[in-house]
Amino acid sequence: QVQLVESGGGLVQPGGSLRLSCAVSGSVFSIRSMGWYRQAPGKQRELVAYITSGSNTNYADSVKGRFNISRDIAKNTVYLQMTNLKPEDTAVYFCNTEVRPRFTSGFSSYWGRGTQVTVSS
Repeated sequence: QVQLVESGGGLVQPGGSLRLSCAVSGSVFSIRSMGWYRQAPGKQRELVAYITSGSNTNYADSVKGRFNISRDIAKNTVYLQMTNLKPEDTAVYFCNTEVRPRFTSGFSSYWGRGTQVTVSS
């Protein structure tokens, strides 16, 4: 079993900041890419940012220059530092990671349950 637990969401005013965390635990042999997606009401889930095992990063155009993704390999944790938040950033944010569980030979994609981020005055 592999579990992803997200934290750090909440209500923030426009221009504010939040830091999301996603900790991966359980039967983990190795982790490949780690990323964040978001889904706003009535919209499809979209990629926000991801980071590879080699620390290469990729961001959605809408968050470039405002969001920063990082990972702590020792803690199996990925972070999303969000600054200069805008109302259009309001969404449920989901953590996603590619994990090779122990005693298996391949990687699978796992999702967290999501954390709500609301940007409003």
